[in-house]
Order: sequence, then structure tokens, then C-alpha cells
Amino acid sequence: MGFREINSKMIEATVAPGQRLFSQRGAMLAYKGEVGFTPNLRSGQGGVMSMIGRRVANEDTPLMTVEGNGTVLFGHGGHHIQVINLSGDTLYVEADRLLAFEGTLEQGTVFLGSQGGVMGMVRGQVSGQGLFTTTLKGHGAVAVMAHGGVIEVPITPQRAVYVDPQAYVAHHGDVRNKLSTALGWRDMVGRGSGEAFQLELSGSGAVYVQASEEKL
Repeated sequence: MGFREINSKMIEATVAPGQRLFSQRGAMLAYKGEVGFTPNLRSGQGGVMSMIGRRVANEDTPLMTVEGNGTVLFGHGGHHIQVINLSGDTLYVEADRLLAFEGTLEQGTVFLGSQGGVMGMVRGQVSGQGLFTTTLKGHGAVAVMAHGGVIEVPITPQRAVYVDPQAYVAHHGDVRNKLSTALGWRDMVGRGSGEAFQLELSGSGAVYVQASEEKL
């Protein structure tokens, strides 16, 4: 199916018989054809255990199952939309940034402490993600939301990328991440997140950065 970008704040999805996609509740703007929207209890190929994991993670963002034969226009809150096409790797993104994704992708939940111990948990609080983040794995398209536009920054083994945690949107690939302090603890009082903390991403893949530190 895939997603077609109408403009920076709207995408079009083609829905075909035997296929399905998932969208954030309230994201449908218009549709043509015989298309149905139902609240889902499974969310992709992750199944019931994935749903339970998201409830524990406080990432139970309401999703709709979209099926039928037609086209759908999606957008939400006037936010910028970035389409990401996955080719077998894993995308890490917080649940409330998900606008829509194809049902071919497997959804899961990752504890940030497993990606950096205590500093991984601190990263979640600084970036606003909480203690967990959502994963989408496989082959398919994902549409994520952000403020003020998004740039894709390649991550190569030769050079790590450093990102303000509040400007971080998502990343994919074989990437390691850790949160580091750019200042001493005493100097961080009254500082913004980008001045106090940096999210270091290394390995091979890409990170998506928004042009604003504002949360959705």
C-alpha cells in the first residue's frame, strides 16, 4: 500500500481488500470507497501481549483498524507528517507520534532502561517519552508526527550523532543510544534540555529530528 504525501501535514493511504493498516483515533480526515474503521485490540502483529505491554508502559494510544477498498486522507492537529519506509529493520518511536502504519509491521514495547540503564530512564523523562517506547519491525510504511518539520540524519559507524532529547522523533537501524550530560550537575539548574543533556546515537541507521523542542 504505502503512503502518499499530499503536503507536509496530510497523507493519502490506499486500502486494498485483504490488507489493513492502523491509524491514531481521530486521524481520518476524509475517505473514498468502501472503507471501514473499527477500534482494534491487537495493533499490528504484536497481538494481545503487545497490547498488554503498552498498557503497562502507559502507551495505550487509541488506534483504529482500517480495512476495505478505497483511499483515506490522514492528518492530526496540524502536525508535520514524516513518512518512513522500513525494509526489515526496527523503528523506535513513542506511541503518541504514530499517525498511521501498515499492518505488515510488528508492534512491540521496549523498556528504555534496557537501552542504557538509569540514564536510559532519565532519557525517557527528559525527552518526554516516559520509561517505554514503541517499536515497529518488518517491511512497510509508517507515518509519524512532529513539530516544525523533520530532517533525517544518517548515522554511520565513523561518526556518532548527538541530538537534543526533546528534538528527537525516532530512529531505526543497528543503532546504540545513550544519554550524556553536557554540563556538570550544578551547572544544569535552569538550563534547557539541549544544553544539559545530549542523546548520542552510534552505529548504522538514521535518526529523525524535529525543528522544535515542543512536545505533541
